[in-house]
Amino acid sequence: MVDYHAANNQSSSGAVQTYMEQENDWDRDLLLDPAWERQQRKTFTAWCNSHLRKAGTQIDNIEEDFRDGLKLMLLLEVISGERLPKPERGKMRVHKINNVNKALNFIASKGVKLVSIGAEEIVDGNVKMTLGMIWTIILRFAIQDISVEETSAKEGLLLWCQRKTAPYKNVNVQNFHISWKDGLAFNALIHRHRPDLIDYDSLRKDDPVTNLNNAFEVAEKHLDIPKMLDAEDIVNTARPDEKAIMTYVSSFYHAFSGAQKAETAANRICKVLAVNQENEQMMEDYEKLASDLLEWIRRTIPWLENRNQEKTVKDLQAKQEDFRDYRCVHKPPKVQEKCQLEISFNTLQTKLRLSNRPAFMPSEGRMVSDINGAWHTLEGAEKGYEEWILSEIRRLERLEHLAEKFHQKAAIHESWTDGKEAMLTQKDYETSTLAEVKALLKKHEAFESDLAAHQDRVEQIAAIAQELNQLDYYDAANVNARCQKICDQWDILGALTHSRKDSLERTEKQLESIDELYLEYAKRAAPFNNWMEGAMEDLQDMFIVHNIVEIQDLITAHEQFKSTLTEANMEREAIQSIQAEVQKIAQSNGIKLSGSNPYTTITPESIDNKWERAMAMVPQRDNALQEELNKQKSNDTLRATFATQANAVGAYIKDKMEEIGRISIEMNGTLEDQLTNLKEYQTSIMSYMPEINKLEGYHQLIQEALIFDNQYTKYTMEHLRVGWEQLLTTIARTINEVENQILTRDAKGISQEQLYEYRASFNHFDKDHSGALMAEEFKACLISLGYDVENDKGDTEFARIMSIVDPNGSGAVTFQAFIDFMSTETTDRDTADQVIASFKILAADKNYIMAEELRRELPPDQAEYCIARMAPYTGPDAVPGALDYMSFSTALYGESDL
Repeated sequence: MVDYHAANNQSSSGAVQTYMEQENDWDRDLLLDPAWERQQRKTFTAWCNSHLRKAGTQIDNIEEDFRDGLKLMLLLEVISGERLPKPERGKMRVHKINNVNKALNFIASKGVKLVSIGAEEIVDGNVKMTLGMIWTIILRFAIQDISVEETSAKEGLLLWCQRKTAPYKNVNVQNFHISWKDGLAFNALIHRHRPDLIDYDSLRKDDPVTNLNNAFEVAEKHLDIPKMLDAEDIVNTARPDEKAIMTYVSSFYHAFSGAQKAETAANRICKVLAVNQENEQMMEDYEKLASDLLEWIRRTIPWLENRNQEKTVKDLQAKQEDFRDYRCVHKPPKVQEKCQLEISFNTLQTKLRLSNRPAFMPSEGRMVSDINGAWHTLEGAEKGYEEWILSEIRRLERLEHLAEKFHQKAAIHESWTDGKEAMLTQKDYETSTLAEVKALLKKHEAFESDLAAHQDRVEQIAAIAQELNQLDYYDAANVNARCQKICDQWDILGALTHSRKDSLERTEKQLESIDELYLEYAKRAAPFNNWMEGAMEDLQDMFIVHNIVEIQDLITAHEQFKSTLTEANMEREAIQSIQAEVQKIAQSNGIKLSGSNPYTTITPESIDNKWERAMAMVPQRDNALQEELNKQKSNDTLRATFATQANAVGAYIKDKMEEIGRISIEMNGTLEDQLTNLKEYQTSIMSYMPEINKLEGYHQLIQEALIFDNQYTKYTMEHLRVGWEQLLTTIARTINEVENQILTRDAKGISQEQLYEYRASFNHFDKDHSGALMAEEFKACLISLGYDVENDKGDTEFARIMSIVDPNGSGAVTFQAFIDFMSTETTDRDTADQVIASFKILAADKNYIMAEELRRELPPDQAEYCIARMAPYTGPDAVPGALDYMSFSTALYGESDL
């Protein structure tokens, strides 16, 4: 028979009360069914007698023999192993009621809630109440302590039956009534544990009476389980009584409890191996993900470090578009992978700590710190690449502007020098009159004045060419060739001018006639003409600005130029009046002019034409400057729009970072509630993503408009991107911390109240809300939890604890390290010794174990896992095929548990 005392004495009253409220749901009205009442009478009577015979007595009629309460009290003493109050021996009704009440009070003291069962009904022989009371006793003392894989009672007993009978054909245990009618389930239970007692293959499903009688007789003869039912009671009932079957089956469970220990040992090994297999898979996943991410970084950095220069702005803008595609399409998934990698690493380390395994050390170069370092290098290359693109755009714009300006000035200069060399080499003065020579001399002086005026343009052309060379302009060779040609021609013109002047001065002594008016005209017309050409050149000059101040400066300069037009027009009229005076004198004196002004090629008509062209260019310049002003105003609006959104996003990210810091410290509720709230909080954060995308859109418009500064905000897009990524990573880490706390709680059996106590103690001493306790704060926290760490001996104990929670000697203790320490201090853990003891049970106390024993007791995949990793046993008692389970068990936990 089975000893229930140990299991009954270990049960707490709270757990019993909860269990009995769940299981005490028998329907007393069903007892009105004669078949079920008969089955319960027979089963319950046999069950009671199996215990009463230990005291040398028994009952014949269950509702009559318990009426005086004496045998009822005796039954409770036998099955509980405890002494009840002394019974009253009187025969009066009051004595019987008092005895029954003592029995009922004892049942209630074990946490059993008796529903509508009173002493009077038992004393009066109420069948329904008596059977209900006995079923309650059976539940409490025979079934309630049955537990399989953290289930209990009915579910645990059913799961035990299903597992034991699973390999047998024609057996499918789903309940405690119909599944047992054919008798095969009873025979399967016996055969599973004692195959020598039953020839299972000889049984037939269509002969239930024979099957049932065989099982009941074998159980009574060999297993000391009394026959509680007749086969006909079960077969002739459409639905056998569930409580009778459960009572009978529980006797089989207790009879085979020794075999259950082996199953429990196998389950422990299965659990340990499952954890080890899962951890190995997580390690492989981490290594692959780390390798893939590092390979992507390795391939991306050379692309970001490429500084091959482009020839045009358009080509460089194509590079900028590729970079924008990298930022928006290719990088975000890698950010997620990096975050997931850190979470997987932390989760794996937590699981290894919880399962008492050595910490995971990734392959060389694949540590989280290595990945963070590579990522930092990537972001540095990314920042440098973006800055290089922007500087290159500015450089190429400057180059294109300078090149256009160079070719424009060169074309004007070449047009001016065209024919000048031929003019300076002619010998016309040799056949000219004195007047004509003087005229030629004055004309040459005017040319020298014009030549001096063009000196500035030549210097400008040379300066622009030099700047293009310094800025590494791609077509610098052609620019240099053109510039050299202009300079060489300029030197030739200078030499020819000097030579012609010498020739004219030699003949000047012979030529005196001169027309002062022509000379004055030529002297004034030449600089004025040069001024008009310069003005026209300035009016056509290209310009590039980056803000409103620069365009306003150009507009101011243009307005100043326009203010000089009145004075210039007066000069033009004065020059024209000289020519008019010449005509007036000629007409007055009947002089016939012999053609154009001998001192200059600048005619009054050309001056008027150039003046009209210059005046037409003024409004065109006005329009160009106004359009640029409008463009800069639009750019300023873009700056303001971007700044408004950037300031809002920046403030949001800052607030949320502070808020998640507070949340991680002030979280309330169960860990599951905290996890749910954090995930909802994460979802609310991700709902802000459209605002980030809107800001990215503004940033793209800013870049497309070639805007390089923004005085309205301190934020840059890169700054906000980093802040956003940090916010997402922070909340992901916080969620991971709560998940690890749940793992710790579930693995270590820590109650929610203990976690609250630990969190409250930790937060109380975390004065600065940094999420970590300094050494003195942690010491005060331990004292508050009852640890003696104040005296000399306590200092040694505190040093030991600090070496556990702060192995790196940083001086700070995180909440996770605190929880790991407290869980280790307060809960039991699987150890190498426990696993060795479990293997020893499976090996029938041998120092080695055989492969067939592993395959018989463990699931196939875990049995093969052990066989593949166990070394051959080499002890003095070794036999062929023996496996060393001791070294295998210690290896699971590392050298620390050896």
